[in-house]
Amino acid sequence: QVQLVESGGGSVQAGGSLRLSCAVSGYTASTYCMGWFRQAPGKEREGVATIYLVTETTYYADSVKGRFTISQDNAKNTLLLQMNSLKPEDTAMYYCAVSPGRASRTTCSSRRPGDFGYWGQGTQVTVSS
Repeated sequence: QVQLVESGGGSVQAGGSLRLSCAVSGYTASTYCMGWFRQAPGKEREGVATIYLVTETTYYADSVKGRFTISQDNAKNTLLLQMNSLKPEDTAMYYCAVSPGRASRTTCSSRRPGDFGYWGQGTQVTVSS
């Protein structure tokens, strides 16, 4: 059973940075896609960034390209999200997630929440102007 625990959220002023971490246990070699999602109050959950582990290819929402970086620390079984130049519209609960089984690259690039079966409890990010 895959278990995910996020940390690193907090409050920051616009223009600041945060790094989110997700400790992953139960991860197997057949897990091909992991990602970060966010959900603001009254809005649908959206895929922020995903990583296709087979080729280490990364995919980003247009709203975060050039500002966020997703990566994996294999040694520590940790998924990271470095967030720079934060904006008030980045305020949301952030979740890490794993797509079960051998997800395709197309699935991973689509960043659809419905394709991810394992979720962490979330960590809050608040950006003030």
